[in-house]
Amino acid sequence: MKVLLVNGSPHKEGCTYTALCAVSGVLNQNGIDTDLFWIGKKPLSGCTACRQCTGLNRCVFDDSVNEFLELAGDYDGFVFGTPVHWAGASGAITSFLDRAFYADLNGGGNRFFLKPAAAVVSARRAGTTATWDQMNKYFGLMQMPIITSRYWNMVHGTTPEEVRQDLEGMQTMEFLGHNMAYFLKCKEVGSKLGIPIPPRDPFVYTNFIREE
Repeated sequence: MKVLLVNGSPHKEGCTYTALCAVSGVLNQNGIDTDLFWIGKKPLSGCTACRQCTGLNRCVFDDSVNEFLELAGDYDGFVFGTPVHWAGASGAITSFLDRAFYADLNGGGNRFFLKPAAAVVSARRAGTTATWDQMNKYFGLMQMPIITSRYWNMVHGTTPEEVRQDLEGMQTMEFLGHNMAYFLKCKEVGSKLGIPIPPRDPFVYTNFIREE
């Protein structure tokens, strides 16, 4: 089993990376392989609603979003990390997830269905819970079981050294890793026992506006 940890910070090895590494280490202790994916610091366009991803199963803008989509199908679970910017997720990870998940849905992909996901949030001080809520909404729409810890998945600090001094935050990352590993192992056992996955009927789209 493998988990991909996605670093949505413009800093490759900063506070968000430090938190993700803590989760990764515990997953490894539980026999789960991990890889880290950095979305980079080049500007990422938001989704332009062009819908050209229909049938392509990838985005028409060829950047780290497509690099991620090419890898994602090989992983059993995901952890997405972001710093807090203006009391919300970073603009880069927001654009990244908007496009990655929409390209998968609109393109008929099956990379994320019923694969567990977790958000990890890093902040100097505040905005963490609002950001955590924002991130979890992606996973809920993508039918990805949301993995939690014994506290909200957050760390505090302005440097990696300060994050490591956030003992409660680091312990929260450890519990998150254990919980993710437990869920993955339970899912594997269920699959071996022949428990079928839920049906995937065609989506029914409705609008609030009706023609008379």
